[in-house]
Amino acid sequence: MRRRDLLAASGAAAALAGCRRAPSGPRPRVLIARAPDYGQKLHDLVRRMLAELKVDVRGRRVVLKPNLVEYEAGAAINTHPLVVGAALEAFRSLGAAEVRIAEGPGHRRITLDLAEAAGYFHFVPRFEEIFTDLNLDEFSPVLLSRPRSRLQRLYLPRTVLQADLLVSLAKMKTHHWAGATLGMKNLFGVVPGGIYGWPKNLLHWAGIHECIADLHALFPRQFILVDGVVGMEGNGPIQGRPKAAGVLVAGADPVAVDATCCRVMGIDPAKVGYLKLTEGAGQTRGENVEQIGEPVRTVATRFELLKEFAALRL
Repeated sequence: MRRRDLLAASGAAAALAGCRRAPSGPRPRVLIARAPDYGQKLHDLVRRMLAELKVDVRGRRVVLKPNLVEYEAGAAINTHPLVVGAALEAFRSLGAAEVRIAEGPGHRRITLDLAEAAGYFHFVPRFEEIFTDLNLDEFSPVLLSRPRSRLQRLYLPRTVLQADLLVSLAKMKTHHWAGATLGMKNLFGVVPGGIYGWPKNLLHWAGIHECIADLHALFPRQFILVDGVVGMEGNGPIQGRPKAAGVLVAGADPVAVDATCCRVMGIDPAKVGYLKLTEGAGQTRGENVEQIGEPVRTVATRFELLKEFAALRL
């Protein structure tokens, strides 16, 4: 083969490899904003974040799904009610036809008692009127077209199935089984306890990482807003210690947002099981993410991990 032919063949091979690596669509945008405390400035901050990310919900039904798990005074278990209230006002200001708050805790059976203890009644105006307990909501069966878990279908609440946009208002926490719990793991709360019990052990039996991937695939219209003002490190998602990261992280691509949160926490997203199962065009590696707002390096906050998750360290 002549040198000219060899160079041409090499160039064609490189071009083909480049085509295989190229993303199929626009890069997902992930916004990191500094939020040093749970003050009233959160309301303006969340509005500005949604505007920057060009969120359009005019005339649409929006369901806000916080991480409401358990209550213990002084702990950082749940999405802070001020973050929930700020998101509620922000989506309403964007012209949403309806904004509801919905959750199905895996531990507590009486969800409204938990919400009251966590301060939701105090900080979210008329909370009870706009809240749906997903553990008790009417449900419909949904087939999994390409299940990653052992399940073939999931019974899901109609409130979330009928939403035009499902907003995961997650808490930035480590997790004693999944490594990290962020926007995607937060979707465990849409699976009704009335069907799957308290806690939702069937999801654990079917594979935690795999069920996260299945739920992610069932909800293509998502937006993620992660409360990292004060997160949780160590033995999360309930028994860990508060960890102030001072950030909110948001975006419409759950994989990109969760991977970004992992990097903020000092976790390698490429080693997190459910992110490996759901990675798109380089979101986990950060190659195909348009990072806006604060750079990760300026807000990075090393979250302590349980020793069995030491290999996840970035």
